[in-house]
Parts: sequence; structure tokens; C-alpha cells
Amino acid sequence: MEKKIGVYICTGCGIGDVVDPERLSKVATGEYKAPICRVNSCFCSDEGIAQIRKDIGDEGVNGIVLAACSPRVKTDVFSFDPLTTVMDRVNLREQVAWSHEPQAKGGIDEDIQMLAEDQLRMGITKVQNMDPPEPFKEEINKRILVVGGGVTGMTSALGAAKAGYEVVLVEREGSLGGFAAKLYKQLPKSRPFRDPEPPDYQDLVQALNQEEKVKVYTSATVEKIAGAPGMFDVSIRQNGGTVQERTGAIVLATGWEPYDPNKLTHLGYGQSPNVITNVAMEEMASKGRMSRPSDGKPVQSAAFILCAGSRDPAHLPYCSTVCCATSLKQALYVREKSPESKVFVFYKDIRTPGHYEDFYRRIQEEEGIFLTKGEVVSVAPQPDGSVLVEADDLLLGERIQVKVDLVVLATGMVPRTALGEELTPVVEEEEGKKKDLASQLLIPTKIIKSNTLNLEYRQGPELPELKYGFPDSHFICFPYETRRTGIYAAGPVRQPMDISFSMEDARGAALKAIQCVELTEQGRAVHPRTWDMTYPDLFMQRCTQCKRCTEECPFGMYNEDEKANPLPNPTRCRRCAICMGSCPERIISFKDYSVGMIGNMIKAIEVPEEEEEKPRILLLACENDAYPALDMVGLKGLKYNPFMRIIPLRCLGSLNLIWIADSLSKGIDGVLLFGCVHGNDYQCHFAKGSELANYRLSKVQETLDRLALESGRIRIEQIEISDYHKIPGIIDEFLETIKEIGPNPYKGF
Repeated sequence: MEKKIGVYICTGCGIGDVVDPERLSKVATGEYKAPICRVNSCFCSDEGIAQIRKDIGDEGVNGIVLAACSPRVKTDVFSFDPLTTVMDRVNLREQVAWSHEPQAKGGIDEDIQMLAEDQLRMGITKVQNMDPPEPFKEEINKRILVVGGGVTGMTSALGAAKAGYEVVLVEREGSLGGFAAKLYKQLPKSRPFRDPEPPDYQDLVQALNQEEKVKVYTSATVEKIAGAPGMFDVSIRQNGGTVQERTGAIVLATGWEPYDPNKLTHLGYGQSPNVITNVAMEEMASKGRMSRPSDGKPVQSAAFILCAGSRDPAHLPYCSTVCCATSLKQALYVREKSPESKVFVFYKDIRTPGHYEDFYRRIQEEEGIFLTKGEVVSVAPQPDGSVLVEADDLLLGERIQVKVDLVVLATGMVPRTALGEELTPVVEEEEGKKKDLASQLLIPTKIIKSNTLNLEYRQGPELPELKYGFPDSHFICFPYETRRTGIYAAGPVRQPMDISFSMEDARGAALKAIQCVELTEQGRAVHPRTWDMTYPDLFMQRCTQCKRCTEECPFGMYNEDEKANPLPNPTRCRRCAICMGSCPERIISFKDYSVGMIGNMIKAIEVPEEEEEKPRILLLACENDAYPALDMVGLKGLKYNPFMRIIPLRCLGSLNLIWIADSLSKGIDGVLLFGCVHGNDYQCHFAKGSELANYRLSKVQETLDRLALESGRIRIEQIEISDYHKIPGIIDEFLETIKEIGPNPYKGF
């Protein structure tokens, strides 16, 4: 569109004490011929906002450059119609005035002034290259599909229905209830949290059967899911036939399965019928008996072995969280049937989070239950049908033996994503087939081997795995949110949890699914860019079918046709622009974010001549953690060098290497890149964007060699928001490196 740009320079909050607004105005009106440029001490006031709105209405301003505070604050105040007016906010407060030391005697520091002018130049250039979004609008279906009819699935379905949304629930068994239907008693949910309670899943079943907004399919499976959020076409297999349903979002609530006890022969399983699992123990109690499987003799003594295969690198490396409390509950079963019985509980650690601590105290008071912190050495069947358990007591420092009628193994929880298949999350690679970039060069992206959802996605029919077969929900920022937009995992399929936590998880996932369909109807993205109405635009005439966009998108936005052309599904898109960074032909762009736009912003930076000894450093900062960390530097009164020029990126994964070449060709002395921390303890907001950027930077050496420049001019750092205090030191250290290397020889060209 043809733009009329208005530039609005705020002098409040100390900005006017550090920079000269008149010189900034000359940049806008002189260099960039902005028809309107106004200076105000408080543009966030009613008067300031009224002035901007008046210019929009009376003067026809449709491009706003607001040089004031951080774009992360006062978003409700500086809110204009995004469909008719484009805007960029130049951060003169947090990242100029508050984060740089002015001259001690007052006046304007030339380096800080030059910084402010460059940031304004980049802001104006950005607006010049922006267009209003054209939201993707289709007829959106707001029904929610819930896969799984256990406590989690039923709770999620009821929650969505009570919020006014229609629900389709698919359960593979012939009746609802899931594992809760097999329980004799459940862990205490009500005060004083001391005694097990009767299972209450029947209340959920009854409520669900009475809920008109929920359509239930039992003895059914999902045969296929095609489409995208708001437009999922679901094929449901039931009674030998197929039913079609259209839904807008999906809650995956397929629950869990017990770890295979046949792998626990070292704990006696399979060697004696009197060594059973906690699942078998629950079934036994439900039938109203407590007897040895071998001969039906009443159980007068029992041993519970906790962490049976759990917290063990050879089996399940993780803790299943509820095994301890479940074993304590089942110890009471033995005592209830026979008050004279003795129960021995062997544990590595007792983990009873939350109100289960009260339940644990109640067990400690129970006569006849003996808790032993120890390592089980052997479990040996005896000729009389009893079992001898030998363990090293870690508190007494000695080896002990107990002879019992029954041994119960507290096996862990495995996510039910394979529906009875081998629960190993793997991707089978065809022989000779080239792996995609993500699995070839990064932490492998594993697709869970399953037939649960059967997605018609180019990147595989199921969800990507985080660890141990659990779907990858964003454990730092967006629980429930998997790497398939509009699909939300809840309950034990997401991580081990009990009934109470599963019900809470279910409600959260239902709310996320509702949020998804509502945002999709508005043409907006889901987490984290919920305001974003843009989507990728592909100039297909130059597409070389290299498949990098279809392979590298963390969210499976692209499918492919038979010729390997990318087929975008806009409502799957998170607007991270990782595909834009991946494309070697640079054919992917957004209305307000493109390779050319960032390149032009870089070219707008003024680079002093070498003899002025004023190096220029470009900082490309992820908007999710790094950019707010830079704001925190100013908010906390810390300072860094004014030779830095900052451009925020949607995600560091959107980095296109042409920007590095543009920067160095321009004469910029060095490029810093700040991206999200990735690894076991943190996670990029866009799942793998930071890792992809790290890989791309490993390839920048070719560019540097072509330009005859040193690799030390480029550095990537992982920054989380709490690392703000490290930033001044990182910048100073990088500037020292650039000083040692020397000025960029391309200055002045």
C-alpha cells in the first residue's frame, strides 16, 4: 500500500535528557522525508494518543513510527487498527536512555545520539517495508475433539461443553472411565487427606452422558486426521464403519500404560506367581480378595518394592510421581483385609507431593507397615510359595531379609501413545533415505511410533516426542501445547500424574483448545504470537523444491505435493518465520517481516569511517527472551556500550544468512546473535528455532571466507530473561574481540 508515515518522538521518562529530539526530527523529515514528525513529552497521555489518532483520521497517516518506550509495554495504549495502519515502536527508553551512561556534565553524548538516530532510521525503514496483514479467513469449526475417555478426557470434554463448545469424544474401550474404572480405591482428594476414597469416575460418566453438547464414540479409534486448526477432518472407525467429523482443536488424553514387568526379572517377576505389579494388586483388591495367586492362601505379609524399573537408566529413567503414594495406598489394602498382617515397603525415596504428605504421615502411624530406605538386592521364590526379599538397608547400614507371601512391584507409567504397540519412540528411516535437517544435525526430532491420531502431516502421523515417548509440550512457557498447532496433550500422556492432577491438566488443555479455535476464527496465531494476523506468503515461481521449509518447520505447517512443492496450512503456522530463515531462495515472507525488510534495516545503519574509531556491532535479538532481557538491563539501571545496534527477530530461527553478509558488506564490524537457551532444562519458545540458528551459523564460515573476514566477527549467545545482568559483560567482551581483530575492511564501500 502507499504509505504516509508519521514519526512520533517522545521525550518523557528521561529520553529528552539523553538524546536531542530536534536532531532525531531531522533524520525523519530530512533523510526520510516523513510528511509528519511530532515531538511530545508524553505520547502515552490522552493528549498524545489523541494527536496520533487525529493524524490518522485527518492527515491520512497509515504508517506510524513511535520512538518512545519498549514495544513490550503500553501495548493497550498504543493500539491502532492493524488492518489499516502499520506501526513500529523504536525503543528509545529502555534500550537507549536507560541503558547508556550520559555525559557527566550534561549535554548530549554523541555516541548515544548516533545510536538513537540509527534505531530511528531502522524503525522508519521497517515501516516503509511493511504492509497491513490480510488475515487468513475460512469457515472455522469450533468443536473440540477429545481422544481418550478416561478421567482426563471426560474432564476435558465436560469443561469445554460447560464453556459452550460442542465436543466429540473418542474412546477405544467399550465404556468410559479408563484406568480409574479398574481402581479399588483412589488416593485421597478431600480433607484431611488421610484415607483412600472410593473411585468417583462414575460421576464424570453420568455427567457426560447427560451433556447434550458432547457426542461420545466408544469402541472407536481415530483412523485419520486431515486439515488444520479450525478445519480438522476426523475419520473415526467404529463397529467396522467410518464416521466423519469436523473439529477445530484436539485434546489428546489417551492416558498411560504400566511399564512392561517382563523386563523386571531381576526383581522376581515371572519367577514366582506371587510377584505381581501394582496394577495386578489393584485388580485383586477390586475383586474383594487378598490372596496369593499361587495357591489362594490369604496374604499375611507383603513387600512393596518402589521404583521397580523407574529412575533406572536401563528401564525408565524418570520418576512416575504417583507410584509411592499408590504403594502406600495398597499397603493399607493388605492391612484392611488382615489386621495382623505385616507390610514392608522398600523405597529409594518417598515422593508424596502436595496433600499426599498428610496421607504419608497417616501410613507412618499404621502399625504393621514398615518403611525401609534401601536397595533391593534379590527377590527369590521359596519352596513353600513365599518370596524372600533381600535388601541393603541404607539407614541401618546392613543387609536385611524378609520372607513374605506377596511381592508387589511399583511399576512406572508409560504414555499410551502406541495403543499396545512397542512403546519405543523411534522414526524408521528408509534405507538410503536422506534424513531431514532437524534429525540429521540437531537433537533428533523423534516422531512417536503410534497409531493414535494418524495425522496427514508431511512430518509424520503422530506428535513429536520430548523425552521417553511423551509428546513435546512446551514445559517452560506453554504446557499442553504440542508441536502440532491446535493439538493439546493432557494427563498422564503428557507427563506422569495422578487423578487429581489429571483433572486439573484436563481443564487447562480444554481452555487451550478453546483459545485456539477463537484465535483461529479471528485469523490470529496461537502461542506465543497471539496478536499476529500475518502468515507466510510464498513466491512459488522461484521455489527449487529443496524441502527445507517443509523439513525445518517445528510445527508441521507445510505438507508437500507429489513434486515436493510446499503446501502451506496457515492455521497450523505459529508465525515464527523459521521457514523464512531456512529458504535459500528467500521466497518466503510475511506482510510485516521479510528477508528484504531486515536487510534494508541493516543497510540503514550509518557506519563511521575507520579513522573515527567508532565500531559498529549489530545485535540480532530473539523477541521472546533476549529482547526483554535487553529491556531488563535498562530497567535495572545497568549500562552497555552505545556502539550496539539492535534488531529484534521473531525467533532466532528466522535468521537468514544473507543478513550476515549484508552486515559485513555494509562495514559493520561484528554481529552478535541472542537466542533462547535450549537443552534439557530450557526450551526455545518456538521449540527448535534457537538450535536451527546455531546450525546455520556453523555454515557462516563460507560467507566469511568469501569476504576474507575473520570468524570471530560473528558470535551467538543463549540468553534467557534472567540473564540480563550478563549482557553488558557479553557486549564488552565481544567489543574487545573486535578491537583485537581490527576494523571491518569493507567500511566506506
